[in-house]
Amino acid sequence: MMKIVVGAGSCGIAAGAQKVYDALEKALPENASLSITGCNGMCFCEPIVDVYDDEKNLTRLVRVQAADAPRILEAVGKEDLSGVADLVIAKEDAQFLEKQTRIALRHCGVLNPESIAEYEAAGGYTAIRRALFESTPEAVIEEIKTSGLAGRGGAGFPTWFKWNAAREAKGEEKYLICNADEGDPGAFMDRAVIEGDPHGLIEGMLIGAYAIGAKEAIVYVRAEYPLAIKRLQKAIEQATEKGYLGEHIFGSAYSCTMRIKAGAGAFVCGEETALIESLEGSRGMPRLKPPFPAEAGYWHKPSNINNVETFANVPWILENGGAAFAAMGTEGSKGTKVFALTGKVRRGGLVEIPMGKTLRDVIFDIGGGIRDGKRFKAVQMGGPSGGCIPESLLDTVIDYKALGATGAIMGSGGMVVMDESTCMVGMAKFFLDFTAKESCGKCVHCRIGTKRMLEVLTRITEGEGKPGDIELLEELCAGVKDGALCGLGQTAPNPVLTTIRYFRPEFEAHIRDKKCPAGECTALVTYSIDPDKCVGCTKCARNCPVGAISGEVRKPHTIDPQLCIKCGKCAENCNFGAVEVNA
Repeated sequence: MMKIVVGAGSCGIAAGAQKVYDALEKALPENASLSITGCNGMCFCEPIVDVYDDEKNLTRLVRVQAADAPRILEAVGKEDLSGVADLVIAKEDAQFLEKQTRIALRHCGVLNPESIAEYEAAGGYTAIRRALFESTPEAVIEEIKTSGLAGRGGAGFPTWFKWNAAREAKGEEKYLICNADEGDPGAFMDRAVIEGDPHGLIEGMLIGAYAIGAKEAIVYVRAEYPLAIKRLQKAIEQATEKGYLGEHIFGSAYSCTMRIKAGAGAFVCGEETALIESLEGSRGMPRLKPPFPAEAGYWHKPSNINNVETFANVPWILENGGAAFAAMGTEGSKGTKVFALTGKVRRGGLVEIPMGKTLRDVIFDIGGGIRDGKRFKAVQMGGPSGGCIPESLLDTVIDYKALGATGAIMGSGGMVVMDESTCMVGMAKFFLDFTAKESCGKCVHCRIGTKRMLEVLTRITEGEGKPGDIELLEELCAGVKDGALCGLGQTAPNPVLTTIRYFRPEFEAHIRDKKCPAGECTALVTYSIDPDKCVGCTKCARNCPVGAISGEVRKPHTIDPQLCIKCGKCAENCNFGAVEVNA
């Protein structure tokens, strides 16, 4: 029996996977079955269709469209896939997965996320069973300590320490919370795990709940993840029906329920105390610490909060031993880490590698380098709370300490790659705009300071920068960093500080020369046509939305700078390189 599996994560569906699935379902041959799976991380070549033969040998078809379904079905019916050889993944693209080490993502793109039977067949729910009958909460925490697992939400705090603090906290009523409020631009690791392996998350949370003595577990996930919520809810219902959630799990003395809370999508709710406020029905704003959640969290009861990726590692650790996890990584950063590789990279998607690899390994070896033949310029690590790392630091080792030394942070795992066409002043402005809008407004430094920084950056990108603006930005950064109440405000200056640190000449060019070296800041760019290259094809004039280009057929054209709105359509459509962008 041949098995056809369609990658149906949000990214795959957006690329057309549902249409492919529907087309395959219409005329499925008798010798084949059809199923779905989550995102396997190869977002750059979706939609993906995996075909397994009787011996479970895999043939991966990529960039599949609904129109390809008839010949795929014909090839499957004949059990001869030579007819779809043009759809088979290229060897260099296949290396994207081959060069990874997958633990948190081990089931993503492999199992049907809507089937508890497939999860069980892969060894699912054995780790929690062993914990309940062959171990103690203290022993579980000790195993996590041996593993060196640190929180994957960004701070990198030792997981065992948080669990132990919650376990030792006084009180019978305790809560375990999963932070799935993934809000960093360019980050989608948590979404992929929930969509692709919801039972893995449930099992990891159950183990954590057992360790700290919680009888209720809550997943706080942003409402913008409807597919993740749908699949997780189904998984919770399946686990409850099987007796893996609820009263006397597996017939043991331990009981635990689980529910989902859909958040409104405020970035600040990624901060654990703001998340708790939102969970309680209040506006998401951070609390002063101490007391920490382990002592007074949800409803002021002892609570533990970890993110999705942290919990996804837990079942593997209990199955394979903490020492096996600790054997990967560096001295201060153990195990693997998942990154969402996006931006100007050839092969974008989800990457899971052992700590200790370099940025160059991820971006060039796995990601395939920069697309369109352009040069690498920088990579933004850690989202709005992180920083931009330049080409000179590409060989930086990926661990918490080494990345921190660059001025960036590991963060939850966003990795946005930029090429030579990216303006670093504009990039700093982009992240400050995001942070200023997402500030909860509770403390003055964050509420006002981020807006003042954004105003300065906006002025610089519009050609109105003044001498002393760089120093003013640095002064504002220091004030916000020192005075903000929570991590959002304290790290908001990082994108600005790192771009000034590594790309100061670019700031100076904007301020002193009123030029954008990358040619990206519209106010500082002009367009003209080289008469020696222009053949008068009129394509630029036909694509100009405001009629700013004039000229006769087969004669050089000109651009009226008074009418030009600098949209760039002329440069995009010129086949002869005649349109010049004057930065």
